Amino acid sequence: MKISVFGLGYVGAVSCACLPELGHEVIGVDTNPSKVRMINDGQSPVVEEGINELIAAAVAASKLRAVADVETAVHGSEVSLISVATPSNPNYTPNLSAVDTVIRSIGAAIASKQGHHTVVLRSTVPPGTTEDRIQPILEQAVGRKVGDRLSLVFNPEFLREGSSVKDFHQPPQTVIGSLDEQGYRVLEAMYEGLPGDMVRTSCRVAESVKYLCNVFHAMKIVFANEAGSVLKACGLDGREVMRIFCKDTQLNISPAYLRPGFAFGGSCLPKEVKGFLTLAREKEVPIPALASLLDSNASHIDRAYDMIARDGRRKVALFGLAFKPGTDDMRDSPLVTLAERLIGKGFELAIYDNFVKVSRLLGKNKEFIDREIPHLDRLLKETPEGALDGVQVIVIGHADAAARKAIVAHAAGRRIVDLSGYADVREATAAAYEGICW
Repeated sequence: MKISVFGLGYVGAVSCACLPELGHEVIGVDTNPSKVRMINDGQSPVVEEGINELIAAAVAASKLRAVADVETAVHGSEVSLISVATPSNPNYTPNLSAVDTVIRSIGAAIASKQGHHTVVLRSTVPPGTTEDRIQPILEQAVGRKVGDRLSLVFNPEFLREGSSVKDFHQPPQTVIGSLDEQGYRVLEAMYEGLPGDMVRTSCRVAESVKYLCNVFHAMKIVFANEAGSVLKACGLDGREVMRIFCKDTQLNISPAYLRPGFAFGGSCLPKEVKGFLTLAREKEVPIPALASLLDSNASHIDRAYDMIARDGRRKVALFGLAFKPGTDDMRDSPLVTLAERLIGKGFELAIYDNFVKVSRLLGKNKEFIDREIPHLDRLLKETPEGALDGVQVIVIGHADAAARKAIVAHAAGRRIVDLSGYADVREATAAAYEGICW
């Protein structure tokens, strides 16, 4: 393929170095004449291990050149990759002026060109930017709509400085958000031969994945540093603890718990978080990120309450009371906290949990419920249908298949607030459905 790369900074330079290895012909484009000259001299405008050799080889093989003229680059390529800078404004929103400018320039060049052209945005932008901002600018400049010999794609990059060449050739996945089918096909052909899954998704999701990855990386670093600081104060080597911690790939380093849903609870997580925070205070080690865990968890319960209460005090059916399905353990259950809040605010509440029977509650579990919801026996219903009788709002904390079937059968005319994300409920009901994070 013939590809033009707009912006010869870090990401653009790496693309110019690595795409020729996949067999493509590349034209680099930049307004800085020094960067254009360096590429044409076989030199990299950025410092990165292995990149100089790749650029020199590509230039020598006539697979890479650089220009300053937009029309030359667009007319000499089928695909245009945009990797210009998006620096922060004073309020921390990204400054997209450079993106806007290059989109207009590329669009004007496409307008005077025959054949199909694919425009690919790689710069980090907020969700919705490609469709809500870039698409109108591009279509106005080109004079035709996306889908009419024109594709618009968002393709995030996940290159780490210091290992970007390796990252380009060994991606865990390639995420492609396109506004038309042709855009997907072009990008899949462009990256053919690279390992990892080709993930087709919407532009909005692709934009969000890029943001979320970097935020998560930052959170992991802060977690390790705060934990390591407390451990050091206890006379331990935090590196050794984290080395063993990372060996658990079932729960710790895995997709476990990374599914948006309701708040955490139970007999372990709240207790251990409180214990670790107490240890940090005793050692006089400030850990602001970890110290906010419980407040964040509480705010998620507040979010669920606000969703339920949005239309005023209605009769509510709550499915699930234990902290997770398959158990009757209600200690520190966020669903108990939610139920208590609803009762305290004057909501009429009916509860169904197939595993919770008041007559079977013992020990600490019984003490907790007697303290938090002393009249639980009057609220618990024996059947899903009993809980659904006369309610206006159905709240699903967790529900087995039989309960979900009953919810779907009785959902007409009622709101559903789903805290767990049951696809069968969402797909099978015509009721007003809303998820806690979707």
